[in-house]
Amino acid sequence: MKLYADTPVRACLQLVSDLAALTWVFLWISAALSLRDLLLSLNRPGELMADTGQGFTEHMNTAAENVGQVPLAGDALATPFTNLGESGESLTAAGDSFQESVASLAFTLPMLVAVIPLFLLAATWLPARVRWIHRATTTRRMSAMSAEARTRLLALRALSSASPTRLMEVHEDPARAWREDESATVDRLAALELNRLGLRPDKTTKAKARLSPRG
Repeated sequence: MKLYADTPVRACLQLVSDLAALTWVFLWISAALSLRDLLLSLNRPGELMADTGQGFTEHMNTAAENVGQVPLAGDALATPFTNLGESGESLTAAGDSFQESVASLAFTLPMLVAVIPLFLLAATWLPARVRWIHRATTTRRMSAMSAEARTRLLALRALSSASPTRLMEVHEDPARAWREDESATVDRLAALELNRLGLRPDKTTKAKARLSPRG
């Protein structure tokens, strides 16, 4: 697999872009984790509410049990304590609901903070990088082909990928020149494709090209 170009400038730019992409990923993931920790820290009031409500309910239930043992008036005396115990249960439920809301928010917001920037990176930098690696790798695998076949294939790829302006600089009708196998034009088109990818011609291929006459 070919990861970087042969020319120093192109390889340096690719390396810088890769490092920038990794930095981008690291920064946004770190920001998402920091936001998650911050939101989870808001969970403390809910815990206090739930603990307070639970403790209050337990105390009121205990008081109701104790007062209920009073002969004759025990049930009547226990009723207010029982009602207060139900209020404590409401406070506990409110605390639990608050904690659930914080947990949901602590999952959703950090996820959005991380996913949106990573999606932008995957939609812009990643396709271009993968496309270059695929083209450069397949180009290097052409070394097993004959020099003439490799040159013509590179020239054909230049016709399909290079800008019209660059093609016109090579020949006024590069497609016709390629079909008619004009040696000089085909070689220049192949060189244009290699230059576009930042690759140098294979030494063996160049030697074969010098030894293989074109028809």
